[in-house]
Amino acid sequence: MSNKYGITSRLKLKKIQETLTTGKRLDGRGLLDTREIKIRTNVLEKAEGSAEVYMGNTRVLVGVKIGVGEPFEDTPGEGVLMCNAEFVPIASPAFEPGPPDENSIELARIVDRGLRSVGVVDFSKLDIIPGKKVYLINVDIYILNHAGNLIDASAIAAIAALRKTIKPVYEVKDGEVIATGKRVPLEVLKTPVAVTMLKIGDSLIVDPSADEEEAMETRLTVTIEDDGNICTMQKSGPEGLTLDEIRKAINIAKEKAPGIRSKIEETG
Repeated sequence: MSNKYGITSRLKLKKIQETLTTGKRLDGRGLLDTREIKIRTNVLEKAEGSAEVYMGNTRVLVGVKIGVGEPFEDTPGEGVLMCNAEFVPIASPAFEPGPPDENSIELARIVDRGLRSVGVVDFSKLDIIPGKKVYLINVDIYILNHAGNLIDASAIAAIAALRKTIKPVYEVKDGEVIATGKRVPLEVLKTPVAVTMLKIGDSLIVDPSADEEEAMETRLTVTIEDDGNICTMQKSGPEGLTLDEIRKAINIAKEKAPGIRSKIEETG
């Protein structure tokens, strides 16, 4: 996401850069230390699935709603998963009400790509009327407090919510889709984990704070699937990364992902 919301002073940005050269950060963490992660599930009564995640003071809420709709033209026999993100104005003085901007669109796309690229569910089993009606899974992301690293917090909340989702059961009568009133757990096949790193000067850091994001030169998000393989990578920011820096970032992501995945799995 872009730095259009930046409000950190130049003096503080310089302090961040200087502190990183010592191997520490302004909040006392080492370069590769993440903040405490807290996950609560089933927090929304009316949603089919939900989760609330704290990463430090960053707070994200995700609700999953399941309905019936038309399939994508290029995948007529498969269900549809879509992510949307809303930056709630109370989350930051810089967030404004209105339609989604480039930051919320990018956030939704990164989370969406991480889920769909691994086949988080078997979309072929979400077909109701072949080529006409399928299950629609809507993953709605709400940023409630912005203290940095919205990508990882949102990705954690999304997969945690999906793992707790209960799917309504539909049947077809006389060509019409009818709700049976039955509900079954959504079968989630994978637990992808996003790990976001920033490059500031010569340093790579994980789980950036909001202030660190404003000082960044480049951001790289690496999403790791259950077997340790990379499923997606997303770069933003004006500066490039060397091949060695990319390799280092990938190794960091592979080291961090299992611990985060364990946190998610602890919630059930």
